[in-house]
Formats: sequence, structure tokens, C-alpha cells
Amino acid sequence: MLRIDPKEHKTNVVHSYLLGAVAPRPIAFASTIDKDGNPNLSPFSFFNVFSAKPPIAIFSPARSGRTGNTKNTFDNVRDIPEVVINIVNFNIVQQASLASTEYPKGVNEFVKAGLTPIESETIRPFRVKESPVQLECKVKQVIELGQEGGAGNLIICEVQMIHVNEEVLGDDKMIDPDKIDLVARMGGDWYCRASGSALFKVPKPLLTIGIGYDQIPSWIKTSDILSGNDLGMLGNTECIPDQATTESYIRENKLEHLYRSANTAAEKSKIELLAKDLLHQQNINDAWKVLMAWEYLK
Repeated sequence: MLRIDPKEHKTNVVHSYLLGAVAPRPIAFASTIDKDGNPNLSPFSFFNVFSAKPPIAIFSPARSGRTGNTKNTFDNVRDIPEVVINIVNFNIVQQASLASTEYPKGVNEFVKAGLTPIESETIRPFRVKESPVQLECKVKQVIELGQEGGAGNLIICEVQMIHVNEEVLGDDKMIDPDKIDLVARMGGDWYCRASGSALFKVPKPLLTIGIGYDQIPSWIKTSDILSGNDLGMLGNTECIPDQATTESYIRENKLEHLYRSANTAAEKSKIELLAKDLLHQQNINDAWKVLMAWEYLK
């Protein structure tokens, strides 16, 4: 393992490893105003939500790694503790990136990035019309994490109003991940697009209690074919299927031939490959039956 002691490396090196490892990161496209009413717009990927009641979002406009100076966004929320966090999707990612240019104080990034400012309902900064979701926030607290270049400044915001473009909603009136087509920051110049084939589901173990990894038979856990992810799916089921249920499944699906010589490594591999395929199709109970038949029928 490569070992990196932050105290022994330059800030930009530590920064690069952190951004490459802690990713993807959502983007806070922060709209603020200064004490003279001049708008400012800039994206920050040190951002997330941390509470629903009260609804809290936090982002961090870090000090410049080159000069150690604070960002205009930080200075603005010190004077006017209000901000709109506009969510960035694929349709505006290039314009959001353009707005990150270090223009001199007072330059209007809405104009530079070609985005449309619209009035907020509860605060003074403008929303970005093109953003699919806009969070009007009041700043509750600012925490400075250091005075050197690269030091973060936590802007803790309470959401006052949420605006959602109805075009990104599904039939259930909730946000559809494909329709909103979000993007996120990786390391360096890399981004990722959170839609289409990049999406997958992992059922939350909230209403059920899985048997756990420790209850999986050892001959399954030591498989060279089933991965840690596969075993995690198996461990998230409530119970192992019994022999009667398993044998019924094998008969109905005409799989008996797989178990006639299942005492050989080659036949066992075929069974594990079939189970793996079923797991990738989210047919977890069927995968269990295929695997347990090797124990029940051998």
C-alpha cells in the first residue's frame, strides 16, 4: 500500500489524492451576493446534505492553495449570510465549470457563464433558472478550518425553500435519477454522469434483518467465483431456503443435470457461475436455491 502522510507532502499532492479517492462528489453551485448587491456564482464539490429536520446543507469554499486567500463566496456569506445552492446536472456542467474561473471580485458569473438569474422567494441571492433543483438557504454558521492555503471553510446552511423543475419528476412525483441526469466531481478534470447504465440498485436492509456474512456456509464463502459483493447480497437475505423449496425450484427449472456430478470442482464452478448470474439479475433467493441444491442434493 502507498502511504501518504499529509504532514510530509505538499498541499496540492494531498488534495489530489483526497479528491481522487473521495468521489464522486455532488456539486454545490453557490449563488451569493456581496454587501453592495453584486451577484456571485461558483461551484464547490466539498458539499452534501446532513440533516432533514432541520434541512441542513454544508459546503466548503476552501482557501486558495496558491495564495491562501478566501473565495468571493466565503467573503459574501460573511457579509450577507444567504446562499442559493443550485444543483448541477449534465445540461449545465460546462457552464458551471466556466463559472469556477477566478474572475476578479465584482464580475458577474451569471453573465460570464450564460446562465439566467431569477429571484428567490425567501432570500436575496438569485437562483439559476437552468438548474433542475434550487435550494434557498440561510447560513447558520461558518467554521474556518485553518488559515493556510487549502484550508476549508464550512458554510452550514438551513434550507428555507426547495424548487424542483417538474421535468425531472417521475410518475410518483419524486425525482427520477435518469431525468435529473446529475453529474459529480472526481479527481483532476474528471466528472461522472449519474444516469443510464451507471445506475444500479442496492436494497436497503431497513425493514428486514439479513442473516449476515457469518451465517453463509463456508464452502460458499471460500468460492473463487463469488465476489465480496455477491456474498454481501446473499448475507442480506432473511433466511436460507429449505430443502423442499430448493428441490422444487430445481425440478421446475430442469436444473437436475447440474448436480449429478456436483462433487467435482468443474461442476461446482458451473453452479456458482449460475448463482452469480442470478445475483447480478437481483434474483437473490433463486441464487440461494441454486447454491444450496449442491448441499442438499449431493
